[in-house]
Amino acid sequence: MTGPVDPSSTGAWARLGALAAEFEPDLRGWFEADPGRVERLTFTAADLYVDLSKSLVDDRVLGALLELADEVGLADRRDAMFRGDRINVTEDRAVLHTALRLPADAGPDERPSVDGEDVVAEVHEVLDRVYDFADRVRSGAWTGVTGERIRTVVNIGIGGSDLGPVMAYEALAPYRQDGLECRFISNIDPTDAATTLAGLDPASTLFIVSSKTFGTLETLTNARLCRAWLLDGLSDQDKTEAVARHFVAVSTALDKVAEFGIDTDNAFGFWDWVGGRYSMDSAIGLSLVVAIGPERFAEMLGGFHAMDEHFRRTDLAHNVPALMGLLNVWYTNFLGAGTHAVLPYAQLLHRFPAYLQQLTMESNGKGVRWDGSPVSTDTGEVFWGEPGTNGQHAFYQLIHQGTRLVPADFIAFVNPAYPLQDTVDGHSTDVHQLFLANFLAQTRALAFGKTAEEVRAEGTAEAVVPARVFPGNRPTASIMAPALTPSVLGQLVALYEHITFTQGAVWGIDSFDQWGVELGKQLAQQVAAAVAGDTAAAGEQDASTQQLLGYYWRHRQ
Repeated sequence: MTGPVDPSSTGAWARLGALAAEFEPDLRGWFEADPGRVERLTFTAADLYVDLSKSLVDDRVLGALLELADEVGLADRRDAMFRGDRINVTEDRAVLHTALRLPADAGPDERPSVDGEDVVAEVHEVLDRVYDFADRVRSGAWTGVTGERIRTVVNIGIGGSDLGPVMAYEALAPYRQDGLECRFISNIDPTDAATTLAGLDPASTLFIVSSKTFGTLETLTNARLCRAWLLDGLSDQDKTEAVARHFVAVSTALDKVAEFGIDTDNAFGFWDWVGGRYSMDSAIGLSLVVAIGPERFAEMLGGFHAMDEHFRRTDLAHNVPALMGLLNVWYTNFLGAGTHAVLPYAQLLHRFPAYLQQLTMESNGKGVRWDGSPVSTDTGEVFWGEPGTNGQHAFYQLIHQGTRLVPADFIAFVNPAYPLQDTVDGHSTDVHQLFLANFLAQTRALAFGKTAEEVRAEGTAEAVVPARVFPGNRPTASIMAPALTPSVLGQLVALYEHITFTQGAVWGIDSFDQWGVELGKQLAQQVAAAVAGDTAAAGEQDASTQQLLGYYWRHRQ
């Protein structure tokens, strides 16, 4: 693979810099002067309706961003990913999370291969096994060692083996099977395991251990804690077969799976061309398949695929993930934004911002390009957010009137999962309509603000006028869909996957490795002996670490 293009060396980058130097955003003026702006900057991608008209761009900036995409070879890199080229160069791997959601009958132009292997056939072989197992658990055909049906599934994983499944489990709550609960353990803090297991019956609990290598420190530690809890809660006569009946694995390390006591027939694999943060639609989603059923999971995969097709086949000028990624580059590299808020007006998506933190920051938090040369631009954004309307009573103050530019994506749905009415003095109000009014009002307020003249016209005392002015020109994207269905959830996740890809392609970085998470884990192994009381190991630590160890030992009970 050829080296990346340094984006700062392109003509488009120079044009964007010149435009930024003289840029005076005026969303009020732009809307008044250009009646076609909203229609021109509103797009449909699968079931998503995306309004980018409140973005801080004019036609010149948008044109330069599209020129930048062309000069850095965004479309070529996108096509290389879909073909199965080894674009994860530091690990010499293909990047084919998109193959996880290809239909079994995908045509030859869609069907990638890795080292001559038909990956689509492999994906569906594992999917069929996952679906069969989930059906047995859901129907009660799979029982625990005492013959009781499974009532609780505990997913043990961390990072991509946790964030995706738990986010989707929460988002798709209306589709869960009654009488079957999923819980999730990820943190090595023993409190996580203790509180998650509290109140559960070992006889009706199934554990899914999700670790590709079956060697992740946190996951294996928690798996051992859960195994001990299970065995402690069963009679001696039931312990012999307990692990085989109450534990399954998502892993390819079958020798380690068997050593743990799990029947390897109940191990579900995935591939090195799937990064952990891109894996929720693989066997890593087993807990979700059990919760919502194979049919609904397949609908979610269909949503992923619909967005993949939009990104793959739509010209960049109308390509929603590409445009949103390019806008993020504009905000980050030319307008000085360092963070990005994702604000779902849907309580069911309360874990979506946390999921995006790993997807975006683990992917694009890089300081070198894919050829090892240092980047010449800022990369990555700090993603964060909370559901509306909670955030309105917390951090929206900073977004509206603070000194920092915070681009924000607002997400809402026409039809609520739980339609409720509020009755006051005999008058009934659709609560979801009130909710959507807030969604619409916030983007309007951020875009257009409130002038000093408008504040004075309300009779406000002059001394208070400056505090009540809203400057406006705060960029937002509005994303709507008819309802939060499994398909729409898949579309949303894939949308942000491809936004992240677009930014990484512009910056010339490898968005699919994650070496930055390794050093701390390696050092933790070294420090563990010192924490356990090894004085020689403690003496090898730096002065600060030694001091903190001393505090620990003085106060340990």
